[in-house]
Amino acid sequence: MSLPVVDRREPLTHEEIARYSRHLIIPDVGMEGQERLKAARVLLVGTGGLGSPLALYLAAAGVGTIGLVDDDVVDASNLQRQIIHGTSDIGVHKIDSARASILEINPHVEVVEHRAFLTSENALEIIEGYDLVIDGTDNFPTRYLVNDACVLLGVPNVYGSIFRFEGQLSVFYAQQGPCYRCMFPESPPPGMVPNCAEGGVLGIMAGHIGTAQGIEAIKLITGIGESMIGRLGLYDALAQEWMYVRVRKDPACPVCGPEPTVTELIDYQAFCGMPSHDRVVEAEVSLAELEILPTEYAEIASKPDVVLLDVREPHEYEINRIPGATLIPKDPLAGRLAELDPTKEYVVHCKSGVRSLESTELLRGAGLRARSMRGGINAYSRQVDDSIPTY
Repeated sequence: MSLPVVDRREPLTHEEIARYSRHLIIPDVGMEGQERLKAARVLLVGTGGLGSPLALYLAAAGVGTIGLVDDDVVDASNLQRQIIHGTSDIGVHKIDSARASILEINPHVEVVEHRAFLTSENALEIIEGYDLVIDGTDNFPTRYLVNDACVLLGVPNVYGSIFRFEGQLSVFYAQQGPCYRCMFPESPPPGMVPNCAEGGVLGIMAGHIGTAQGIEAIKLITGIGESMIGRLGLYDALAQEWMYVRVRKDPACPVCGPEPTVTELIDYQAFCGMPSHDRVVEAEVSLAELEILPTEYAEIASKPDVVLLDVREPHEYEINRIPGATLIPKDPLAGRLAELDPTKEYVVHCKSGVRSLESTELLRGAGLRARSMRGGINAYSRQVDDSIPTY
């Protein structure tokens, strides 16, 4: 049994005793454990796929204060896995929708809203004062940011991730074991590991891994069981199997090692070479040389020297397509450059603009004229042709 990270207890009311009775009759939890849960302050970074079951079950379990960090709005594509939101919440800030669902589950919970994306400028201020952080994000810059902030503040970080049919689970707590950087010293190259928006995820995976993160949080708060500190759980949904890997503290870790070189938060988007979120900003701003707005493409689409290149996968092409697009998926594109006409101008698109930007850099490196459609086919549907479905 590990030491609880919450050393406070908050007395229960008669109504709360009735509400949490199934916890109270478990000897390992009892009144002491439930009072620690009530006194606990837990921060959820993200109210999406992982954050949804986390928020609902931690509220139901009686965690006294739940902080929410998010600045996104509910989209129809979220509803396949983000069960804290409903159809009527589309277009609503996720943090508002999540708050309403939490209080419907348990009005005794205090919800603290942090309406922002976590950044190097605000992370320490937001995280400070919480007993533990649960990372429900889906991108590497924010994962490294959460890790480093938690190490600097001495706060446990309950980690989870999902992709397609696979999930990961661990607890990073530098005071008792390794941190995220001990396991992943460097971020993978951009494009090597797509996020859920690009690669997809079985919706119910969010529930499976999210609730597993919630269990780890409750164990840390109450001190029961053996936490996942020093272990990484790898879940394969298709085989319905967990595999565990031992993770050791890296004595040369730049943030939690004995001679740290990372002593303050850095630019994590630059460190990882990728953005920290995939929300498309559709304001009328000057675009980088590599990009073109969907509306700008629509103005030149009929020109004979303009070619629209779709670099998504064939199964995505079956979902929707822009008329006249040529399909060459991103991965085999490098081997098919000879098929492209150097006299043409290429506008490259994918789903949301990540793969197309990487493909554009490949084409320009080969001497071709190319620009990436900002926001991909989903932005094209919103800005140019709403007859094309989004996904």
